[in-house]
Amino acid sequence: MPIEKFKILESECVPLQAENVDTDQIIPARFLKATTREGFGDNLFRDWSFDKNGNRKNDFILNNPRFSGKILVAGRNFGSGSSREHAAWAIYDYGFRVVISSFFADIFKNNALNNGLLPVQVSDEFLTTIFLQISENPKTKIRVDLQTQEITLLSNGQKENFLISHYKKECLLNGYDDIDYLVNLKDEITEFEKKHH
Repeated sequence: MPIEKFKILESECVPLQAENVDTDQIIPARFLKATTREGFGDNLFRDWSFDKNGNRKNDFILNNPRFSGKILVAGRNFGSGSSREHAAWAIYDYGFRVVISSFFADIFKNNALNNGLLPVQVSDEFLTTIFLQISENPKTKIRVDLQTQEITLLSNGQKENFLISHYKKECLLNGYDDIDYLVNLKDEITEFEKKHH
């Protein structure tokens, strides 16, 4: 599955007001058999989204028709637990392109960035404001500008800057994975080789 280029995203949001969401809750271990990225979105938050008989739980946020969009807003400490890359695959495959939280587990953050999913870390205060705005108006939109590293709550204009490594930023802007990035540098590498031999 190729990684989409990411420059600016304006979208409504899905608010998941749970803290300490771990990777087993994001994609339960029993769904980890596949080795390609496709199809994991169907089982995103499976045990929260469906009951034991496979029926949708109407009280779970992903099943609430009032909320939609390409941005998942999550509570503090998102993506903790085991290092499974499938968690990022599932969120991306479901259709999300950004996850906002006030803290991410490092391994999840790296897995997300490696798979075209942008984790945007904001202050606790800004996260609280975002949740409040969405609860008042489910159609609340957020603008995420990767070039300027700025996130804006369009309902009130409040904004914050977020951090991302220069390398991962370049990869996302161009839709590169690590191999694509190196292939893109082929001419520069060849030139370097010529100069140093």
